[in-house]
Amino acid sequence: MGFWEPPGLLGRAVLRVLVLQAAWALGGSQLRYSVPEEAEGGTVVGRLAQDLGLEAGELEARRLRLVAKGRRASVEVSGASGALVVSSRLDREELCGKSAPCALRLEVLLERPLRVFHVELEVTDINDNAPLFPAARKNLSVAESLTLPGSRFPLEGASDADIGANAQLSYKLSPSEHFALERQQSEDYRESLFLVLSKALDREAMPVHRLLLTASDGGRPSLSGTMELVISVLDVNDNAPEFNQSVYKVQVAENAAEGTLVLRISATDPDEGMNSEVMFTASNGFPASAMDLFVLDPSTGQMRLAGPLDFEDVRLYEIQVEAKDKGSPPLSGHCKVVVEVLDVNDNAPEVWVTSLSVPVPEDAALGTVVALLSVSDRDSGANGRVRCAVWPAAPFGLVATFEGSYSLVLREALDRERVAEYEVEVRAEDGGAPPLRARRGLRVPVSDVNDNAPAFAQAVYTVLARENNAAGAELARLWARDPDEAGNGRVSYSLAEGVAGGASRSASSYVSVEAESGRLWALQPLDYEEVQVLQFEVRAVDAGEPALCGNATVQLFVVDENDNAPALLPPAGGGAGPWAGGASGSASAGPSASASLWAWAAWGWPAGQVVAKIRAVDADSGYNAWLRYELREPRGKGAFRVGLYSGEVSTARALEEADGPGQTLLIVVRDHGEPARSATATLSVSLGEGGEAALAAAGAGSASLGLRPAAGAEGGGGGAAATATNVWLVVAICAVSSLFLLALVLYGAWRWAPRAAVLSGPGPATLVCASEVGSWSYSQRQSRSLCVADGAGKSDLMVFSPNFPPPAGGAAKETPQDPPALLDTVSGTFFSPPLPPFRLP
Repeated sequence: MGFWEPPGLLGRAVLRVLVLQAAWALGGSQLRYSVPEEAEGGTVVGRLAQDLGLEAGELEARRLRLVAKGRRASVEVSGASGALVVSSRLDREELCGKSAPCALRLEVLLERPLRVFHVELEVTDINDNAPLFPAARKNLSVAESLTLPGSRFPLEGASDADIGANAQLSYKLSPSEHFALERQQSEDYRESLFLVLSKALDREAMPVHRLLLTASDGGRPSLSGTMELVISVLDVNDNAPEFNQSVYKVQVAENAAEGTLVLRISATDPDEGMNSEVMFTASNGFPASAMDLFVLDPSTGQMRLAGPLDFEDVRLYEIQVEAKDKGSPPLSGHCKVVVEVLDVNDNAPEVWVTSLSVPVPEDAALGTVVALLSVSDRDSGANGRVRCAVWPAAPFGLVATFEGSYSLVLREALDRERVAEYEVEVRAEDGGAPPLRARRGLRVPVSDVNDNAPAFAQAVYTVLARENNAAGAELARLWARDPDEAGNGRVSYSLAEGVAGGASRSASSYVSVEAESGRLWALQPLDYEEVQVLQFEVRAVDAGEPALCGNATVQLFVVDENDNAPALLPPAGGGAGPWAGGASGSASAGPSASASLWAWAAWGWPAGQVVAKIRAVDADSGYNAWLRYELREPRGKGAFRVGLYSGEVSTARALEEADGPGQTLLIVVRDHGEPARSATATLSVSLGEGGEAALAAAGAGSASLGLRPAAGAEGGGGGAAATATNVWLVVAICAVSSLFLLALVLYGAWRWAPRAAVLSGPGPATLVCASEVGSWSYSQRQSRSLCVADGAGKSDLMVFSPNFPPPAGGAAKETPQDPPALLDTVSGTFFSPPLPPFRLP
């Protein structure tokens, strides 16, 4: 083991001192060593074996031992090197305390021979202990206003376990304007420390002063210790309670429930103890109801709501609050609490009608003011801003005149006949969230103005009336509607002058209209043969001011009744009378219900030869004027026959001498009316030879009966018959052509004539009829045919035009299913059935 060599110059100097001490000890049989405390284990203190003059091998042989006297040696002898080394921690303060110097006395025993050596080991001090105060904290109490500056408070100093310079202490106090440190030294006593008050204390400014007292030793490096000084300033009731605000402002919603915490008042008293305990009281309030609405807790300062708030009644409350401590004498502070009530949308808008001008005339101008409205909302801000609208949006609207006032004005034209009364609703809505609404209903009646003329349901009325009706019979009821009311809608009827077709008198001589009911009634019985169509106007006039009127055209068609029997006509030409004593008894006689006629025929005429033609007319119309001819006598299969609808008497077979010199035929003419009416004609046919017959026919004016000689007549008689036939053929062709041209002219005039023209024939002989198969009109002056059809088109008027006639040489075939042809009494030609009808409005 090598010898321990301290590092540096200082270590080497200490080593030289130790060697000298060892040498001196050898001389005196005592060895001295020195080692600093806290040396690490294994540190060589000295070369003990070498200093004792022993070799390394002798240590074990002589059994070297180290014996401590009363203390733990903390050192040992190394068996290998014989050096004295540190075996455990050396603490000088533990071994010697404050004693100086600190030496450990050891004995070294050797055997063979037995020998004792004394070793003294000095443990030197190092600065390994900091100054230490008796307590880490020291509490002091000083009255704030009773302790005067200069007062001293003793402190206990610190102690240091080291010795020498390491134990020399110095003190330092942390900076403070109120305290200072004073040291008092004495040769006989320990040093004394005092804390000196240099400035008066104020507990409210600083209730506790915390200072740090530091003690430092003289070691290198220096160590220090601290002690905290806590100086509590004792309170005196020298401060009144203070609120943190002089005015408290708080907002509370008006719908806040009772018991709601409004605010918490806080007051501080810098004193302590009883001096700082504060009690709160509400001294007064404005308005006076505030004292009942708000309750103040005296201990906590909590102010709560004790009753309902209403923003619309009181918006602001002011309350004076006092805070008083419990000191002696007590001190107090004051503050004001201002409670602002916040508006809540708890009031719906209100709509008031300040003026209402009703009823409103239906001709009122646009912009007319109907009503004045006032709208209000007790809330404020957005909650009190009201929007208004009117429903329905038409015909009225709202116009804002100034804030909260509106006018209900007319925006669209009124029509009482369409809407007689309006239910108007004014709707108001505020701007709250959620919004509140209000409604106000208005009943606005519309007064009538005579702005509507009476109007008939139809512009043209078609009325059918049977002839021979009773005087005073109701023909129809006319009704005109006037949507106005009262007198403006009361209608009276009158008859304007009209035209009676086929009559010279006006319509007012036939019909009349009742002023109040509009009933159309007949003044006298109507005669179809006198008048077929009445066209007139009925006027409806209201009682308004000025009066308004409306017109309707009435077309009254007289429906034919079968009140006329067929009448036989005399032969055409008016020549030598073929009448053998009939009703008239002369060639100029008119139609009659019975007649006696005669004709001539020649033996040998073939079957189908026309002998004569019975002509008859019926003043009625349609079926009532449709005639048929029947041969009543002789019955059975005779030599003659009669055309059912043509009235032609022709041979049924070839004539023979056995038929005798003559035959008498009884012919009945019957119409199709219900009941049927008839007339009879007696035809005497004289038979003879062909020449005699021709001469007789020529002498007697055979043209009147259309007597035709037989085709097989002998000699000159046959040539005369052929010549007569040719003459009649030319006459017939000319007559047909004239009639065709006349028909074209009449049709064109009718076709382009105004529709409002009187629909009647040109002469009194025109007959009008309505039937299922059509209608026909017979007139000696070739009038037009008029018809009111049955069925789906009963109100229509039919006009028929004639067709071309067949050639004159051929006999027309009988068609019993068709309506009868209208015969021309002069030429013997006839018109075919009518063309399809042309419909008039």
